[in-house]
Amino acid sequence: MSVHPITDQEFEAEVLKAEGPVLVDFWAEWCGPCKVMGAALDALAGDMGGKVKITKVNIEESPESPTKYGVRAIPTLILFKDGEIIAETRGAMSKDACKSWIEQNIA
Repeated sequence: MSVHPITDQEFEAEVLKAEGPVLVDFWAEWCGPCKVMGAALDALAGDMGGKVKITKVNIEESPESPTKYGVRAIPTLILFKDGEIIAETRGAMSKDACKSWIEQNIA
């Protein structure tokens, strides 16, 4: 599996109406910590297999979704399940830390 870039127009179908947990990475091209987090999520997408769908929203190209969910700093990771937020964290973290965070929240 891989990380799926999505837009505001795709957010409802790809995240809110998705079956199973969905991780959304809110990021921007100019953000250094976002690039670190992006690399970790790319690696994690293969490891997590069918456990969680990993998506990313560029806050500059799609400003509606981050505004709706109160994203004030990037990177922000929000974990959704059945259209509801089940966990949220801010800042870059290692691949292993991110995997642990996801697993704790989807168990």
